[in-house]
Amino acid sequence: MRIMLDVTSLLLRSAGIKTYMYHWSRSLQRAATTDSIRLFPFFGKVKDLDHEHSSVGIDRASLGWLAVHFSNIRWNPILEFAGCAADVFHASQHLANPPYLSTQLTATIFDMTCWLMPELHSWANVAATRRYGENVLRRAASCIAISEQSKMDAVEILKLPADRIHVIYPGVAGEFFLVDQAASQAVARRYKLIKPYFLYVGMIEPRKNVDRMLNAYRSLCEPVRKEYEMVIAGPLGWCSETTRDRLRSPDPGIRYLGYVPEVDLPGLTAGARAFVFPSLYEGFGLPLVQAMACGVPAITSRGSSLGEVAGDNAILVDPRDTDAITAAMQQLAMSPSLREDYGQRGRVRAESFRWERNARQSLEFFHRLASS
Repeated sequence: MRIMLDVTSLLLRSAGIKTYMYHWSRSLQRAATTDSIRLFPFFGKVKDLDHEHSSVGIDRASLGWLAVHFSNIRWNPILEFAGCAADVFHASQHLANPPYLSTQLTATIFDMTCWLMPELHSWANVAATRRYGENVLRRAASCIAISEQSKMDAVEILKLPADRIHVIYPGVAGEFFLVDQAASQAVARRYKLIKPYFLYVGMIEPRKNVDRMLNAYRSLCEPVRKEYEMVIAGPLGWCSETTRDRLRSPDPGIRYLGYVPEVDLPGLTAGARAFVFPSLYEGFGLPLVQAMACGVPAITSRGSSLGEVAGDNAILVDPRDTDAITAAMQQLAMSPSLREDYGQRGRVRAESFRWERNARQSLEFFHRLASS
């Protein structure tokens, strides 16, 4: 079978979707023994994952963007010719005009927050994502949802038939399962992390609930606040000026590292005493599962997909309840045995989210579609 993946996100400065498409495309290429996995917009070897820059180099990124913009011209048949080279074309978030006459069209459903919480996104993101829903998800012969929550939301909001949506969980890069103490110590020295620390990793945007998390840290009892730092890693997104100011001139004990390269994330994550991820809504929650894979006890939200993904292997809180976040942080800070318990359970749970498993299920999905 010839499968073509839209990996336009690899050209962008972005976060979650780029991580997903990078690891998914590579795992599919490794797993496909009799199938051909091709990438749109037609670039060769992909470099290391880098959220601040293109993962294909400047020259090929420029050519790729020209191909994407040309393909997105309405009624432009160029992708129909590309589709002739594939039995299945799988669209992701950034292509507005995928082929549908010359090939079977499939797509990924990431989350429905641009419908559920549009006020937490930029207007451009809302417009582009809703266009993806109308032009791609509604037309796709079948879709992959990254969680049961994303599937339920798509059925309710877009009225997609449930039998056209198949849940295939993303995976976690193997480095998060294999990181050792030496790697954590090296990263701690690089970022001058001397004290034990709580950790948050992710884009700084309203949906991630960073302000409540900062308030929760500030409300910790004095002995815990003196012992622990709150370390925040992630690029500034479309957050408020208030949030930006709080990170640029943080309160005592708060460390904002900005964007941390992928190569440093396993060591940074594994070195944390606890991971704090009280997002208001997630389609999956990859940073949470990365922490669980490292054996780091986690605090996360009981809503959206986060409770689904973590199960009872993390402390679940109401993300809008600052006192509950504070209590959970204090509980883990003061109980080594509790940290060890949640860390071990989290690692076992994370084994369910391997890219090898995802690739196998994805290839089965494509073959079922082709034979239907």
